[in-house]
Amino acid sequence: MVPTVEWKNGAVRLLDQSKLPGAVEFLDCRDYQTVADAIRTLKVRGAPAIGVTAAMGVALGAHTIIATDYPTFSQAVLKICNELAATRPTAVNLFWAIERMKQKLESLRTEPISAIKQALVAESQAILEEDIALCRTMGRHGAELIRDGETVLTHCNAGSLATAGYGTALGVIRAAWEQGKKINVIADETRPVLQGARLTAWELMQDQIPVTLITDNMAGSLMRQGKIHLCVVGADRIAANGDVANKIGTYSVAVLAKAHNIPFYVAAPYSTIDLNTKSGDEIPIEERNPSEVTTIHGSHPVAPMDVPVYNPAFDVTPAELITGIITERGVFKPQEIGEQFLG
Repeated sequence: MVPTVEWKNGAVRLLDQSKLPGAVEFLDCRDYQTVADAIRTLKVRGAPAIGVTAAMGVALGAHTIIATDYPTFSQAVLKICNELAATRPTAVNLFWAIERMKQKLESLRTEPISAIKQALVAESQAILEEDIALCRTMGRHGAELIRDGETVLTHCNAGSLATAGYGTALGVIRAAWEQGKKINVIADETRPVLQGARLTAWELMQDQIPVTLITDNMAGSLMRQGKIHLCVVGADRIAANGDVANKIGTYSVAVLAKAHNIPFYVAAPYSTIDLNTKSGDEIPIEERNPSEVTTIHGSHPVAPMDVPVYNPAFDVTPAELITGIITERGVFKPQEIGEQFLG
């Protein structure tokens, strides 16, 4: 697997996902502003990957601060945290990772500034390593839900590209494949940014896992024909009642799955669960540039350029449409998620 994000030679190195699948290029971020821009412009995307990248952005920014006393240094780091937190509103992992970096900063207030800077780098690396480990654990739990010979539908990209490595929804699929199960994957294209077409199909082909790409409006027809046995998707935020925010189009897939009696699972780590958000109605939904809808990759017009556009990046799937939520702690009914993760 190609590393999505890593700390390399004093910089945050990102796989530029805006260039995939046409080119595999890396972006070396040498200041936190470049990290923030990379998150904002989808050079790095996927809730867990955004969280890891933001944590590294905090550590990177801290290294550039010229201060000899903790109050001045701390104030400057908190400013960096606020700027990174403002990049994208829906993925709660972003805020979770930044809060963890703040807590680390506060715990070191009596240490020399040089030691704090190194400790922040180490903390961001720990977040990365923990993400990979929990994705593998999550994958093992979820793989038990997939039987040999089944076909799995997934929407958007929730693989190694969306995490520090291995993946959430694709981690489940990857684990089933590693267990020797002869499975097949159907990937929705995921308009308008085509994460399924550009990223999921590419990632699965790299691992030689059988994948077929379909347009977003084909899923219902395939379900009716019995060609899809279960659905597994990722999440950008899970509310305390089990409602799930994920890439736009996820709700439609869940409705179709319910209508055809097909299990619909969500795979996500603890950091995606927001116990402070009571229901999906409270989750902020990011709206993005209309050009994502009217063009392909900002060029190649596919609609009149002056047509009014509504472009929410996410939708909310109610808990009652979800069969189970796969986490590093096991698989739970969505209504159980709040009590399972309290404390």
